[in-house]
This record gives sequence, structure tokens and C-alpha cells, in this order.
Amino acid sequence: MATFTARMAPLLVLGLALCLSGTWAVDKGNFKTCEQSAFCKRQRALKPGESPYRALLETMELTNTRLTLQLINDNNKVRLLLELYRLQGNITRVKINELKPLKPRYEVPDVLIREPTTEPLSVLSQDENGVVLSLGVESQRVIISARPFRLDIMEGSDVLMSLNSRGLLAFEHLRMRKDTFSYKVTSTVASVWDNIKRVFSSQADPEAEKKEEADPANQAETTKEEEEKVEDGMWEETFKSHTDSKPNGPSAVSLDFSLPGVEHVYGIPEHADTLRLKTTDNGDPYRLYNLDVFQYELYNPMALYGSVPVMVAHSAQRTTGIFWLNAAETWVDISSNTAGKTVFGKMLDYVQGSSETPQTDVRWISESGIIDIFIMLGPTPKDVFSQYASLTGTQSFPPLASLGYHQCRWNYNDQEDVKSVDAGFDEHDIPYDFIWLDIEHTDGKRYFTWDPHKFATPKEMLQGLMDKKRKMVAIVDPHIKVDGNYKIHNEIRSRGFYVKNKDGGDYEGWCWPGSASYPDFTRADMRAWWASMFAYDQYEGTMENLYTWNDMNEPSVFNGPEVTMHKDATHGAWEHRDIHNLYGLYVQMATAEGLIQRSGGVERPFVLTRAFFAGSQRLGAVWTGDNAAEWGHLKISIPMCLSMGLVGISFCGADIGGFFKSPSTELLVRWYQAGAYQPFYRAHAHVDTPRREPWLFGPENTALIREAVRQRYTLLPYWYQLFYRAHVTGEPVMRPLWVEYPQDLATFALEDEYLIGRDLLVHPVVEEGARGVTAYLPGKDEVWFDVHTFQKHNGAQNLYIPVTMSSIPVFQRGGSIIPRKLRVRRSSTCMEHDPYTLYVALNLQRTADGELYIDDGHTFNYEKKEFIYRKLTFANKVLSSVNLAPDAKFTTDSWIERIIVLGASKPSKVTLKTADGQEKQLEFDFDASMSVLTVRKPGMNAGADWTMTFQ
Repeated sequence: MATFTARMAPLLVLGLALCLSGTWAVDKGNFKTCEQSAFCKRQRALKPGESPYRALLETMELTNTRLTLQLINDNNKVRLLLELYRLQGNITRVKINELKPLKPRYEVPDVLIREPTTEPLSVLSQDENGVVLSLGVESQRVIISARPFRLDIMEGSDVLMSLNSRGLLAFEHLRMRKDTFSYKVTSTVASVWDNIKRVFSSQADPEAEKKEEADPANQAETTKEEEEKVEDGMWEETFKSHTDSKPNGPSAVSLDFSLPGVEHVYGIPEHADTLRLKTTDNGDPYRLYNLDVFQYELYNPMALYGSVPVMVAHSAQRTTGIFWLNAAETWVDISSNTAGKTVFGKMLDYVQGSSETPQTDVRWISESGIIDIFIMLGPTPKDVFSQYASLTGTQSFPPLASLGYHQCRWNYNDQEDVKSVDAGFDEHDIPYDFIWLDIEHTDGKRYFTWDPHKFATPKEMLQGLMDKKRKMVAIVDPHIKVDGNYKIHNEIRSRGFYVKNKDGGDYEGWCWPGSASYPDFTRADMRAWWASMFAYDQYEGTMENLYTWNDMNEPSVFNGPEVTMHKDATHGAWEHRDIHNLYGLYVQMATAEGLIQRSGGVERPFVLTRAFFAGSQRLGAVWTGDNAAEWGHLKISIPMCLSMGLVGISFCGADIGGFFKSPSTELLVRWYQAGAYQPFYRAHAHVDTPRREPWLFGPENTALIREAVRQRYTLLPYWYQLFYRAHVTGEPVMRPLWVEYPQDLATFALEDEYLIGRDLLVHPVVEEGARGVTAYLPGKDEVWFDVHTFQKHNGAQNLYIPVTMSSIPVFQRGGSIIPRKLRVRRSSTCMEHDPYTLYVALNLQRTADGELYIDDGHTFNYEKKEFIYRKLTFANKVLSSVNLAPDAKFTTDSWIERIIVLGASKPSKVTLKTADGQEKQLEFDFDASMSVLTVRKPGMNAGADWTMTFQ
């Protein structure tokens, strides 16, 4: 029977997985709505109005680093402690917790990169109604109103943001369950003790008993305690066949924010929805709860694989951000006083002199933990990116090769299959850097192992790839097969490192291996042990060109509630409900650390994760999960990745061609073209789909895909320097147009085009049978150049662009210099010493600037100043290269082989002057019809100082 069960387990798991996926469409019945989530339903039932919370100003204490103040709920007399901090960089932090909780409430660790630096607060004025504090920045101040409690942040006479202005602050205090034995004992003892105290105090002071009975506060507390009714789902909740025991009872927290002057809010990924967040008045709130959702539905606020509780608000006047630091299940409601108004309606308001200021109201609701919010006050988009990066860190600086093309499917069958696919790229002259192995490469879904028959000599396979300067990624998921003969399982169990169930045993659920347990990655010692398993002598068969993919790390539990872990499972002192959205971050953290450690701290890791949280940007790449081969999924990949970039995660992409189903050749080609201009570029497909390597769709389509992939590779120098800037500044690599054109209202809701850095505008073709697209080119005094034809177009216009199957509409901004490498190689590593071509696009002032960043492409040596970082400038008919990092040391064999100037006039001569004073005249061609000047083989080293004069 054991043998039969072991043989059948994978089939049962696959059957369960197929049941979950149905006909390859999400079964929304597997996932809760707000109405089915007891705490969300309870909190959403509270309507805006007078808040029961009052600030007790007499409790205010102000030190050099913070202000503290007690709040009281006049309905139940429970007191809260408010802490207010002014942080360096124009950030305000507000924390609210119970003053005296029954037990500690969870506060999220390991997300902030350090304890934020505080700056002094000072009281400007105070009376019985409130207190006014200076934030130190110009005329910024915080006003705390006492009755009801409300907090306003102002600049001059403008309210930037208000907290609890709609009275929706709610804090469910921890309490003992009244129908339990321990509660009855405790309340009996307390009652006896109260009677004893009353007897003695009344003997000492006969009036005391009368006074105590007359105290309205005591009456209110007693009355309210009796009145607090137990609602369904407060102490136990059932969804489908799963019961959540809720041993701590109700513990939800909620707070509302009002944003005057704001009509556009963004962020809070991950959702398959528009870039600009919609109002939720007539439907569910946006949900943040990491879940394994098969072929998700588009334009829906339901939760997906990752959660970043950061919202960015933008208007023509200002950009601000809200970071709600809570890792429990969270819902976000959005309402607006302009929602549903047409453009005509808004114009009518204007004509009629309507004085209603646009306003967006946001309400955050979390199941447990505390309220801990960071208000980022901008004022510019890039200030908000910098402020958020100062809290949670910047995008990790990826190895250059990981910005190339990745070939993946579930699954390449064996070593011969890998070798054949690798050879296919060479045969069809398509570059690639990584080939991927999914779960079938393991020995029976035991991670850190290889199938002994299909992948018998993994080092031989890896060496074959290394000889071609290519790499591999293998999957390592966090569910561990329960098997007494599996070393990894035995080690984790013997060390007590598994997550526990509510009864204290090792938590078990079903996933790909069958019965599986889940390591408790919230433990630092567990993460350290996991990291050690990536050492070359532990993870047998691995080499330095093998990297890692963490999938299913929401965590996915096929037979769990909502396909995830039970909330009453435990991580030491904490329930899973408290830490759920952190789990995936911790898995990626431990894995990335393992890849760093195996190289002695020298090599940068590459780790792809499906689940993520605030701070995941520090650890690697994410992708948009199990999408489908449908045009809508191609289209939605743009706002999904733009949303992630706005909250710090730049290294984002979608499965090229769609994971589920089979794409038409047109869809596949269009997806390769769009993906070539998104940060993470990987094709992936489900095990049940036909093979779809790029050469399987006829010579014509192979050529189109080849051209798209080659375009990606020519731009790798630009992608790489943008990731360096993202690593240093926190700016997104792929960004909405409004980030660079913050006052241009026409850009605020655009999501079918975007910028790469500030200098490339991309409008992928995402409609079936398209004959043309209309791209908005921003900037009243700007010009844009078609990167394929060099045709010049004025900014501030909607440009219709006829397209064929070979078209990828991309424009370079006038005023920019972009480096490319034009020689075709089999991988990015083969391009290391290749020469550069500089594309100089002149603006109307006939100037341009750009940067060139070079390092070894794979180690942390850039942290030791081993890199080249140069400023490229064209002004007054002189093109120059100047060192931006004089203290940095690095040499390169690459040289400048060509300079192409767009929007140029014909010079009589071109002269190069190098750092040693040598001068020489250079050959050039000039195309008068397109105003394009090409200077060939100037020959200077890419790391040298030089000037080029156009006379």
C-alpha cells in the first residue's frame, strides 16, 4: 500500500492542482471576498462619521526624537498609544498600538533597512482643542485635533493629508474570550478582588463607594463591556471546509486617509488591474494577501502573489506616498469625490464655478498587528522614490547577464533536451543567457536534488553551458517533501525549523511533492541553515553558473484555505496571520544569501521570486505569475510592472507568450517584442502546452523574434546603467510618463506606453490585428526620434504610427545620449569587450547628455569603487566624455566604434581630442534627408576622457 500511495501521490497532487485551475481559469470561489472575510466585513460596516477616539492632550510627551500621546475610545474606554516621528528626508511616521495590550502585538521586522533617523519636532502652539507641531520643512506642520482625534499635515494653508478625518480609525483590542474557563476564573478573581478593595476603601472612606459608583467613566466601561457583542467570525471563522480557530480573537486595525487635491493614486501591487487605482465604492476593496492564483482574472482587485502596502498619490502640484507597514491580510478601500464624472461633467463644474476640490479618500484595514505608517511628503515623484528607498532599500544590482533573455518551460525533459534547446539558439542565431529547469528536474520534487536518470550528470550539463558563456536557473521551492529518506526534510525536522500547526506539531499540507512541510523562514537560524544548503558541497551537482528560482512561496498549500497556509499555524510566538505577506520575502532573502555565501561574498546573486513584500526589491527579480496566452494578459503586463516599479521593485516581467494555453503566432511575436522592452525578459510555458521555442513557428516568425531579442541585447548597456541608477537612487527603471512629466495631465492615466529611464519611450503593440497605434509623445518643447527610422517628431502630441508585424514603436528623447552594443553574440558575457555605439539625439537647444556605466558585470566589486562611470555631454557643437567617479578604478577593453547624431547639421570637419592632447580628424557620413550624422571608428577607449568637436 505504501508503494501504491507513494506512486499515486504525484497524481493526486496534479489532480488537486488541476481542480484548482479548473479549465485554466481562476475559480474565484476559492478566494474570499470582503464579505466572506470576517474582519473586513466588520470594519467595512463602520461608516464615516464622528470618531469615538479622543486625544488625551494631558498625556502628551515630547522628546528630541518623538511625540507620544494617548488616545481613548470613548465607547469602550480602551486606550491607545500614538507615537509621532519626524524622519530625515521629509517623512512622517505615525504608530498606534494598544497602551496596555493583553499580549504583545506583531510589529513587522526585517523590512526597514535600518531604524530611520529622526529629526526634532517642536510645538508651535497648544490649547485644549489640539496641538500644532513644526515638521521643520518650510511651512510644514502637523495639527493634532483632540475631540475627535484627527491628524492633519499641512504646508502653508494647504492640507496635504488628513488621518481619521472620516472617523474610521478602528483598533480591535486584544481581549479574553468570555465563554472560556480561563476568562471565568480571571473575571471571578477580579470581581472578588474588587469587592475586597471596595469593602476596605469604604471602611476607610464611607463616601468612596458612592463616588466610585457615581463615576460616569466606570459606568460607561461596565456598560460597554457588557454591550460588546460577539459577532460571527470574531473568535472562529469558517471558509469552505476550513476553520480558523482565532485563539486571540478580533485584532483588526483600520485607518482612513484623505488626500485633498488628488484624483490619481497608484501602487499597492500586486493586482491585474489598471495603473491608476480605481474607486472601490461599488465593489470589493483592493486586497493584499499573497495567494497562488491560477490564471488570474483581469481588471479585478482580488489578491495575487505579492503585496506591497505602498500607495503613491500624484497631482500636478505634488506627489506623496503612504507606506502601511503591516504584513497581515489587508484590504484597501478607495473613494473619490470626482469618481464617475466625465470630462464634460468636470468642465461643467469649472464653468459653473463649482468650488469642490478633488479629493481621494483611502482606507486601510488589516487583520492584526499595529498601525505603523510612513507618510512620504515628496514633493516630487523622485523625492517619494528616494524617501521609500531610504526606508526599505533600493533594487538589488543584478548581474548583467540576468538582463538578457531567459528560456524556460515546465519542463525541459532531461540533459539531452537542454543541450538540444541550447544548440537551437546557436543554429537560429538568437542570443540568450539563461535556460531554466522547473520542478521535474528534481528527484521526486525533492529540492536541492537532481533526477538520477534524466539529470544524472548536472555538472557536465552546466559545464557545457559555461563553455558557451551561458547560465542556468533551477527551481527551489519552500515546501519540503515529508520523507524520512530525504536529507533536507530530516535536517529541518530534527532542528525544529518547520512552521507548527495550532496544536504544536509540524504543519503539513499538500503541494507538488505530495505531503509537505514548510520551513519557518521567519527564524534567522532557519534562514542561515537554508543559505548554507546552497554551498557547492551541500547542493551537489551545482556550479557558479547555476542560479535559483523561488516559486510557490506565498506559501502555496493546495489543500489549505484559499490555497495557502492556515492562519492559526504558528511561527514561534506569532500566528501565521501576523506574518503571512512576509513569508515569500524571507524565502528569497535566505536563498539570495545562500548564493552570495557560496561564492565567499564575491558574486551577485540572481533569485526570481513569485511572492513578495515591501523590501523584496533588495533581493532580486519578480514576475507576474501564472498568466495566460491571451491578448489581455499581454496588455495587463504593462500596468502590473509599472505599479511594481512605483513601489521600488524594478526587476519585473511577465511570462512571454503566457504560461497557460497556447498563443497564436501573432500574439507570441508581439509578446517577444513587448518583453524585449520590459526589465525581466523570460519566456515560460505550462507543462501541458505545446513546445514553443522561438524557431518552431516558421522562418518568418523566427526572424521577427530574433530581431526583437537582438534589440534587447543591443540596449543592454542602457538597461545595465539604469539598474545601477535604480540601485543607487531607488528610481524605477520602467516608469509611467507622469514620473518625468509630473504636470502633464495627459500622462496621468496612460498605461499602454511607458518610459525606460527618462530617455526611451515604448508603445508596444498589444492588440490583435493592429494596423497602427497612437502614442502620446510628451513635452511641449521636446522632440522625439523613432529609434528605427530616426524620424523626428514634436512632443505634446498624439502620434498615429502605422505598424506591421516587425514594428516595435520606440522613441528616443531629444536631449539624450544612449550607449548600445551592436555586434551580435550568443550571450551577454560574449559581448563584454565589444565596442559601443553612442546614439546622440539632439533637442531643440541642440544639446544632449547621457551616462555610460561599466563594471565586471557580476561581482560586488563595484562596492569597492571598481567601475567606470562617465558623463556624456553634447553642447556648443562639442561631444565630451567626463569621469563622474574620479575615485573609482576600473579598466575596459571596450572602445567607441561609432557615434550617431540625430537631428544634426552637416559639419565641415569632426575633430577628436584625447586626454593626452592628441588630435585627429575623423571620417563621417551625413544623411541630409534625415539630418543624421554618423562618425565611424573614432577609436577612443570607453573609459577615457575625450572631446569631439563638430565644426
